[in-house]
Amino acid sequence: MKGHDVLISVKAPGKLYIAGEYAVVEAGFPAIIVALDQFVTVSIEAADQIGSIVSAQYQENSIYWRREDGEMVFDNRDNPFHYILSAIKVTEDYAKTLEKPLGVYHLTVESDLDSQDGRKYGLGSSAAVTVATIKALCKFYELPVTHDKLFKLAAIAHFSVQGNGSLGDIAASVYGGWIAYHSFDREWLKLAQKNYTFAQLLSMDWPGLDVELLTPPTNLKLMVGWTGSPASTSHLVDRVALNKAKQQRAYQDFLINSKACLKRMIKGFRDQNLAAIQAEITINRQLLNQLDQFTHAHIETPLLKKLCEIAQDFGGVAKTSGAGGGDCGIAIIDAHKHVSEVIQKWAENQITPLNFNVHHVEE
Repeated sequence: MKGHDVLISVKAPGKLYIAGEYAVVEAGFPAIIVALDQFVTVSIEAADQIGSIVSAQYQENSIYWRREDGEMVFDNRDNPFHYILSAIKVTEDYAKTLEKPLGVYHLTVESDLDSQDGRKYGLGSSAAVTVATIKALCKFYELPVTHDKLFKLAAIAHFSVQGNGSLGDIAASVYGGWIAYHSFDREWLKLAQKNYTFAQLLSMDWPGLDVELLTPPTNLKLMVGWTGSPASTSHLVDRVALNKAKQQRAYQDFLINSKACLKRMIKGFRDQNLAAIQAEITINRQLLNQLDQFTHAHIETPLLKKLCEIAQDFGGVAKTSGAGGGDCGIAIIDAHKHVSEVIQKWAENQITPLNFNVHHVEE
Protein backbone atom coordinates (compact mmCIF):
# COMPACT_ATOMS: atom_id res chain seq x y z
CA MET A 1 0.00 0.00 0.00
CA LYS A 2 1.19 3.51 -0.80
CA GLY A 3 2.69 5.82 1.81
CA HIS A 4 0.32 7.97 3.86
CA ASP A 5 1.28 11.23 2.17
CA VAL A 6 0.58 10.08 -1.42
CA LEU A 7 -2.58 11.35 -3.09
CA ILE A 8 -3.75 9.05 -5.87
CA SER A 9 -5.93 10.63 -8.53
CA VAL A 10 -7.39 8.89 -11.59
CA LYS A 11 -10.09 9.74 -14.10
CA ALA A 12 -12.49 7.76 -16.27
CA PRO A 13 -14.34 9.16 -19.29
CA GLY A 14 -18.06 9.37 -19.93
CA LYS A 15 -19.61 7.84 -23.03
CA LEU A 16 -22.25 8.21 -25.70
CA TYR A 17 -23.91 5.47 -27.70
CA ILE A 18 -23.54 5.89 -31.45
CA ALA A 19 -25.73 2.93 -32.49
CA GLY A 20 -27.11 -0.42 -31.36
CA GLU A 21 -29.05 0.75 -28.29
CA TYR A 22 -31.63 -1.58 -26.75
CA ALA A 23 -30.46 -4.55 -28.87
CA VAL A 24 -27.12 -4.46 -27.00
CA VAL A 25 -28.81 -5.54 -23.75
CA GLU A 26 -29.21 -8.99 -25.35
CA ALA A 27 -26.04 -11.10 -25.03
CA GLY A 28 -23.81 -11.00 -28.10
CA PHE A 29 -25.64 -8.13 -29.83
CA PRO A 30 -23.33 -5.31 -30.96
CA ALA A 31 -23.32 -1.58 -30.30
CA ILE A 32 -20.90 1.20 -31.20
CA ILE A 33 -19.99 3.48 -28.30
CA VAL A 34 -17.57 6.37 -27.94
CA ALA A 35 -15.68 7.67 -24.90
CA LEU A 36 -15.76 11.45 -24.43
CA ASP A 37 -13.38 13.95 -22.85
CA GLN A 38 -15.71 14.54 -19.89
CA PHE A 39 -14.51 12.76 -16.78
CA VAL A 40 -15.21 11.46 -13.34
CA THR A 41 -12.11 11.94 -11.21
CA VAL A 42 -11.58 9.84 -8.09
CA SER A 43 -8.87 10.75 -5.59
CA ILE A 44 -7.74 8.57 -2.69
CA GLU A 45 -5.59 9.45 0.28
CA ALA A 46 -4.76 7.16 3.18
CA ALA A 47 -6.61 8.02 6.39
CA ASP A 48 -5.79 7.26 9.98
CA GLN A 49 -8.88 5.89 11.78
CA ILE A 50 -11.90 7.33 10.02
CA GLY A 51 -12.29 7.23 6.24
CA SER A 52 -14.65 9.36 4.16
CA ILE A 53 -16.36 9.34 0.79
CA VAL A 54 -17.03 12.85 -0.49
CA SER A 55 -18.54 14.06 -3.75
CA ALA A 56 -18.65 17.70 -4.82
CA GLN A 57 -21.96 16.86 -6.55
CA TYR A 58 -23.56 15.69 -3.31
CA GLN A 59 -22.11 17.96 -0.62
CA GLU A 60 -24.91 17.32 1.84
CA ASN A 61 -24.65 13.56 1.39
CA SER A 62 -21.02 12.83 2.21
CA ILE A 63 -20.76 9.61 4.18
CA TYR A 64 -18.35 8.52 6.86
CA TRP A 65 -17.20 5.06 7.75
CA ARG A 66 -14.74 3.13 9.86
CA ARG A 67 -13.36 -0.38 9.67
CA GLU A 68 -14.51 -3.03 12.14
CA ASP A 69 -13.33 -6.66 11.87
CA GLY A 70 -12.20 -6.07 8.28
CA GLU A 71 -15.60 -4.71 7.16
CA MET A 72 -16.63 -1.16 6.31
CA VAL A 73 -19.15 0.24 8.81
CA PHE A 74 -21.20 3.30 7.81
CA ASP A 75 -22.53 6.09 9.93
CA ASN A 76 -25.00 7.39 7.35
CA ARG A 77 -27.57 4.85 6.19
CA ASP A 78 -28.99 6.85 3.35
CA ASN A 79 -26.59 7.76 0.55
CA PRO A 80 -26.46 8.18 -3.24
CA PHE A 81 -23.18 6.33 -3.54
CA HIS A 82 -24.29 2.79 -4.28
CA TYR A 83 -22.00 2.49 -7.30
CA ILE A 84 -18.96 3.75 -5.41
CA LEU A 85 -19.66 1.38 -2.54
CA SER A 86 -20.12 -1.55 -4.90
CA ALA A 87 -16.86 -0.63 -6.68
CA ILE A 88 -15.04 -0.51 -3.34
CA LYS A 89 -16.42 -3.88 -2.29
CA VAL A 90 -15.44 -5.57 -5.57
CA THR A 91 -11.94 -4.09 -5.57
CA GLU A 92 -11.37 -5.04 -1.95
CA ASP A 93 -12.59 -8.58 -2.72
CA TYR A 94 -9.91 -8.60 -5.44
CA ALA A 95 -7.32 -7.26 -2.97
CA LYS A 96 -8.21 -10.07 -0.55
CA THR A 97 -7.56 -12.71 -3.24
CA LEU A 98 -4.00 -11.28 -3.44
CA GLU A 99 -3.77 -11.17 0.39
CA LYS A 100 -3.32 -7.40 0.50
CA PRO A 101 -4.10 -5.77 3.87
CA LEU A 102 -7.09 -3.42 3.65
CA GLY A 103 -6.69 0.20 4.66
CA VAL A 104 -8.76 3.23 5.57
CA TYR A 105 -8.85 6.20 3.20
CA HIS A 106 -10.52 9.40 2.09
CA LEU A 107 -12.11 9.00 -1.33
CA THR A 108 -13.17 12.12 -3.25
CA VAL A 109 -15.26 12.18 -6.42
CA GLU A 110 -15.51 15.04 -8.90
CA SER A 111 -17.55 14.84 -12.09
CA ASP A 112 -17.81 16.74 -15.39
CA LEU A 113 -20.65 14.48 -16.48
CA ASP A 114 -23.45 16.68 -15.20
CA SER A 115 -24.31 20.25 -16.16
CA GLN A 116 -23.60 23.07 -13.69
CA ASP A 117 -27.06 22.75 -12.14
CA GLY A 118 -26.55 19.03 -11.59
CA ARG A 119 -28.75 17.78 -14.46
CA LYS A 120 -27.30 14.73 -16.15
CA TYR A 121 -26.22 14.82 -19.79
CA GLY A 122 -26.68 11.04 -20.08
CA LEU A 123 -22.95 10.34 -20.38
CA GLY A 124 -22.90 7.25 -18.18
CA SER A 125 -21.79 8.86 -14.94
CA SER A 126 -22.55 5.77 -12.84
CA ALA A 127 -20.29 3.67 -15.08
CA ALA A 128 -17.49 6.25 -15.11
CA VAL A 129 -17.55 6.62 -11.32
CA THR A 130 -17.44 2.82 -10.95
CA VAL A 131 -14.44 2.54 -13.30
CA ALA A 132 -12.59 5.49 -11.74
CA THR A 133 -13.11 4.19 -8.19
CA ILE A 134 -11.77 0.75 -9.09
CA LYS A 135 -8.80 2.21 -10.98
CA ALA A 136 -7.91 4.43 -8.02
CA LEU A 137 -8.20 1.63 -5.48
CA CYS A 138 -6.11 -0.72 -7.62
CA LYS A 139 -3.38 1.94 -7.47
CA PHE A 140 -3.88 2.45 -3.74
CA TYR A 141 -3.59 -1.27 -3.01
CA GLU A 142 -1.00 -1.82 -5.80
CA LEU A 143 -3.16 -4.44 -7.51
CA PRO A 144 -2.22 -5.57 -11.02
CA VAL A 145 -4.98 -4.54 -13.44
CA THR A 146 -5.29 -4.74 -17.24
CA HIS A 147 -8.10 -3.13 -19.26
CA ASP A 148 -9.81 -6.53 -19.45
CA LYS A 149 -9.61 -7.10 -15.70
CA LEU A 150 -10.75 -3.52 -14.99
CA PHE A 151 -13.78 -4.10 -17.23
CA LYS A 152 -14.72 -7.29 -15.38
CA LEU A 153 -14.32 -5.71 -11.93
CA ALA A 154 -16.40 -2.68 -12.94
CA ALA A 155 -19.02 -4.80 -14.70
CA ILE A 156 -19.51 -6.95 -11.58
CA ALA A 157 -19.77 -3.84 -9.38
CA HIS A 158 -22.14 -1.94 -11.67
CA PHE A 159 -24.39 -4.89 -12.48
CA SER A 160 -24.87 -5.74 -8.82
CA VAL A 161 -26.39 -2.27 -8.32
CA GLN A 162 -28.28 -1.64 -11.57
CA GLY A 163 -29.33 -5.19 -12.40
CA ASN A 164 -30.04 -4.42 -16.06
CA GLY A 165 -28.37 -2.74 -19.03
CA SER A 166 -25.59 -3.98 -21.30
CA LEU A 167 -22.56 -2.54 -19.44
CA GLY A 168 -21.41 -1.00 -22.72
CA ASP A 169 -20.88 2.29 -20.87
CA ILE A 170 -18.38 0.45 -18.62
CA ALA A 171 -16.55 -0.79 -21.73
CA ALA A 172 -16.37 2.72 -23.22
CA SER A 173 -15.03 4.12 -19.95
CA VAL A 174 -12.39 1.39 -19.66
CA TYR A 175 -11.15 1.09 -23.26
CA GLY A 176 -11.74 4.65 -24.52
CA GLY A 177 -11.99 5.88 -28.11
CA TRP A 178 -14.55 4.35 -30.48
CA ILE A 179 -15.49 0.75 -29.70
CA ALA A 180 -17.68 -2.00 -31.11
CA TYR A 181 -19.07 -3.77 -28.04
CA HIS A 182 -20.85 -7.11 -27.83
CA SER A 183 -22.41 -7.65 -24.41
CA PHE A 184 -21.83 -10.79 -22.39
CA ASP A 185 -24.58 -12.98 -20.95
CA ARG A 186 -25.64 -11.40 -17.65
CA GLU A 187 -27.64 -14.48 -16.62
CA TRP A 188 -24.39 -16.43 -16.96
CA LEU A 189 -22.65 -13.88 -14.71
CA LYS A 190 -25.24 -14.37 -11.96
CA LEU A 191 -24.64 -18.14 -12.00
CA ALA A 192 -20.88 -17.80 -12.43
CA GLN A 193 -20.63 -15.61 -9.32
CA LYS A 194 -22.14 -18.49 -7.33
CA ASN A 195 -20.04 -21.23 -8.92
CA TYR A 196 -16.56 -19.78 -9.44
CA THR A 197 -14.08 -18.13 -7.14
CA PHE A 198 -13.53 -14.41 -7.60
CA ALA A 199 -10.06 -15.08 -9.05
CA GLN A 200 -11.49 -17.56 -11.58
CA LEU A 201 -14.19 -15.10 -12.60
CA LEU A 202 -11.57 -12.43 -13.37
CA SER A 203 -9.32 -14.73 -15.41
CA MET A 204 -11.89 -16.66 -17.49
CA ASP A 205 -13.51 -15.71 -20.79
CA TRP A 206 -17.03 -14.31 -20.42
CA PRO A 207 -19.50 -15.76 -22.96
CA GLY A 208 -20.48 -13.27 -25.68
CA LEU A 209 -18.17 -10.49 -24.51
CA ASP A 210 -16.22 -8.79 -27.28
CA VAL A 211 -14.64 -5.32 -27.51
CA GLU A 212 -13.08 -4.09 -30.74
CA LEU A 213 -11.36 -0.71 -31.01
CA LEU A 214 -12.52 1.21 -34.10
CA THR A 215 -10.84 4.00 -36.07
CA PRO A 216 -13.25 6.51 -37.62
CA PRO A 217 -12.67 8.00 -41.09
CA THR A 218 -10.65 11.22 -40.84
CA ASN A 219 -13.51 13.30 -42.26
CA LEU A 220 -16.05 12.00 -39.72
CA LYS A 221 -17.24 14.73 -37.36
CA LEU A 222 -19.25 13.62 -34.31
CA MET A 223 -21.63 16.28 -33.03
CA VAL A 224 -23.54 16.07 -29.76
CA GLY A 225 -26.73 17.97 -28.95
CA TRP A 226 -28.39 17.98 -25.53
CA THR A 227 -32.14 18.45 -25.16
CA GLY A 228 -31.93 19.28 -21.48
CA SER A 229 -34.37 16.64 -20.22
CA PRO A 230 -32.58 13.79 -18.46
CA ALA A 231 -33.88 10.27 -19.04
CA SER A 232 -33.68 7.24 -16.76
CA THR A 233 -31.97 4.45 -18.68
CA SER A 234 -33.01 1.80 -16.15
CA HIS A 235 -36.68 2.75 -16.41
CA LEU A 236 -36.65 2.92 -20.21
CA VAL A 237 -34.89 -0.44 -20.50
CA ASP A 238 -37.47 -1.89 -18.09
CA ARG A 239 -40.30 -0.50 -20.18
CA VAL A 240 -38.94 -2.06 -23.36
CA ALA A 241 -38.44 -5.37 -21.51
CA LEU A 242 -42.06 -5.36 -20.31
CA ASN A 243 -43.50 -4.64 -23.73
CA LYS A 244 -41.19 -6.88 -25.74
CA ALA A 245 -42.82 -9.96 -24.17
CA LYS A 246 -46.17 -8.97 -25.69
CA GLN A 247 -44.60 -8.30 -29.08
CA GLN A 248 -42.09 -11.11 -29.26
CA ARG A 249 -42.10 -11.39 -33.07
CA ALA A 250 -41.60 -7.67 -33.66
CA TYR A 251 -38.85 -7.59 -31.02
CA GLN A 252 -36.98 -10.51 -32.62
CA ASP A 253 -37.17 -8.71 -35.98
CA PHE A 254 -35.76 -5.60 -34.34
CA LEU A 255 -32.84 -7.59 -32.89
CA ILE A 256 -32.00 -9.28 -36.20
CA ASN A 257 -32.18 -6.01 -38.12
CA SER A 258 -30.15 -4.13 -35.51
CA LYS A 259 -27.39 -6.75 -35.60
CA ALA A 260 -27.24 -6.63 -39.41
CA CYS A 261 -27.17 -2.82 -39.37
CA LEU A 262 -24.35 -2.75 -36.80
CA LYS A 263 -22.32 -5.33 -38.72
CA ARG A 264 -22.47 -3.12 -41.81
CA MET A 265 -21.65 -0.03 -39.74
CA ILE A 266 -18.60 -1.69 -38.14
CA LYS A 267 -17.44 -2.65 -41.65
CA GLY A 268 -17.85 1.04 -42.58
CA PHE A 269 -15.35 1.91 -39.83
CA ARG A 270 -12.93 -0.80 -40.95
CA ASP A 271 -13.22 0.44 -44.56
CA GLN A 272 -12.94 4.13 -43.50
CA ASN A 273 -16.19 4.73 -45.39
CA LEU A 274 -18.12 7.72 -44.01
CA ALA A 275 -21.08 7.33 -46.41
CA ALA A 276 -21.57 3.70 -45.35
CA ILE A 277 -21.50 4.64 -41.65
CA GLN A 278 -24.00 7.47 -42.24
CA ALA A 279 -26.39 5.19 -44.16
CA GLU A 280 -26.47 2.75 -41.23
CA ILE A 281 -26.98 5.54 -38.67
CA THR A 282 -30.16 6.45 -40.58
CA ILE A 283 -31.29 2.80 -40.62
CA ASN A 284 -30.55 2.43 -36.89
CA ARG A 285 -32.70 5.48 -36.18
CA GLN A 286 -35.57 3.92 -38.17
CA LEU A 287 -35.21 0.64 -36.27
CA LEU A 288 -35.35 2.44 -32.91
CA ASN A 289 -38.48 4.29 -34.02
CA GLN A 290 -40.07 0.97 -35.01
CA LEU A 291 -39.15 -0.42 -31.58
CA ASP A 292 -40.78 2.66 -30.05
CA GLN A 293 -44.05 1.97 -31.87
CA PHE A 294 -44.65 -1.32 -30.04
CA THR A 295 -42.93 -0.60 -26.70
CA HIS A 296 -44.16 3.00 -26.23
CA ALA A 297 -40.85 3.93 -24.58
CA HIS A 298 -40.95 7.41 -26.22
CA ILE A 299 -37.33 7.05 -27.32
CA GLU A 300 -37.33 9.95 -29.81
CA THR A 301 -38.87 12.97 -28.08
CA PRO A 302 -40.08 15.92 -30.23
CA LEU A 303 -36.88 17.85 -29.46
CA LEU A 304 -34.67 14.89 -30.37
CA LYS A 305 -36.65 14.57 -33.62
CA LYS A 306 -35.95 18.24 -34.33
CA LEU A 307 -32.24 17.69 -33.60
CA CYS A 308 -32.16 14.90 -36.23
CA GLU A 309 -34.05 16.91 -38.83
CA ILE A 310 -31.71 19.89 -38.50
CA ALA A 311 -28.63 17.69 -39.01
CA GLN A 312 -30.25 16.15 -42.10
CA ASP A 313 -31.04 19.58 -43.53
CA PHE A 314 -27.29 20.25 -43.63
CA GLY A 315 -26.20 16.93 -45.13
CA GLY A 316 -25.56 15.06 -41.89
CA VAL A 317 -27.33 12.13 -40.27
CA ALA A 318 -28.51 11.94 -36.68
CA LYS A 319 -30.29 9.82 -34.10
CA THR A 320 -31.02 9.54 -30.41
CA SER A 321 -28.13 8.34 -28.27
CA GLY A 322 -28.50 5.71 -25.58
CA ALA A 323 -31.92 5.08 -24.10
CA GLY A 324 -33.39 8.24 -25.64
CA GLY A 325 -36.41 9.77 -23.95
CA GLY A 326 -34.44 13.01 -23.60
CA ASP A 327 -30.75 13.54 -22.97
CA CYS A 328 -28.50 13.65 -26.04
CA GLY A 329 -28.74 13.09 -29.74
CA ILE A 330 -25.72 12.56 -31.97
CA ALA A 331 -25.07 13.72 -35.51
CA ILE A 332 -22.42 12.44 -37.89
CA ILE A 333 -21.40 14.86 -40.60
CA ASP A 334 -18.52 15.39 -42.99
CA ALA A 335 -16.04 17.52 -41.00
CA HIS A 336 -15.58 19.82 -44.02
CA LYS A 337 -19.29 20.53 -44.43
CA HIS A 338 -21.92 22.55 -42.54
CA VAL A 339 -20.84 21.96 -38.93
CA SER A 340 -21.25 25.57 -37.77
CA GLU A 341 -24.71 25.84 -39.39
CA VAL A 342 -25.93 22.78 -37.47
CA ILE A 343 -24.57 24.21 -34.21
CA GLN A 344 -26.32 27.53 -34.83
CA LYS A 345 -29.63 25.95 -35.83
CA TRP A 346 -29.60 23.60 -32.83
CA ALA A 347 -29.04 26.55 -30.49
CA GLU A 348 -31.95 28.44 -32.10
CA ASN A 349 -34.17 25.44 -31.31
CA GLN A 350 -33.30 25.05 -27.61
CA ILE A 351 -30.85 22.23 -28.30
CA THR A 352 -27.53 22.75 -26.50
CA PRO A 353 -24.52 21.84 -28.69
CA LEU A 354 -21.98 20.14 -26.43
CA ASN A 355 -18.38 20.72 -27.42
CA PHE A 356 -17.08 17.26 -26.50
CA ASN A 357 -14.26 15.34 -28.14
CA VAL A 358 -13.44 11.64 -28.31
CA HIS A 359 -11.14 10.51 -25.51
CA HIS A 360 -8.51 7.80 -25.99
CA VAL A 361 -7.35 5.88 -22.92
CA GLU A 362 -3.63 5.23 -22.53
CA GLU A 363 -2.52 1.62 -22.43
